[in-house]
Amino acid sequence: QVQFVESGGGLVQSGGSLRLSCAVSLKYFSAATMGWFRQAAGNERELVASMTSSGSTNYADSVKSRFTISRDNLKKTVFLQMNSLKPEDTAVYYCNQGVGSPFPNWGQGTQVTVSS
Repeated sequence: QVQFVESGGGLVQSGGSLRLSCAVSLKYFSAATMGWFRQAAGNERELVASMTSSGSTNYADSVKSRFTISRDNLKKTVFLQMNSLKPEDTAVYYCNQGVGSPFPNWGQGTQVTVSS
């Protein structure tokens, strides 16, 4: 059964940076499109970044040019470098499959709080 363990969140001031990590226990990780999602209080969970097995990336307009997704296939880990953070980036961040239907068993997520 696939498992996701997110880490790296925290409290940061507006304009600051954070780097999130997600360890994934998925047999075919290197072939999977992985994504980072976030869910702010009272909002639906949204996909903010994804990366295919070949390295192609896609970003939500709200984070384009500020966030960078990357992956280490040997360590089965996905990263999200977040720069120029804004208060509206405050959310719980999750990783999961970034194309089609996500796996139903989400990780605990990591809280990102950006103060103004």
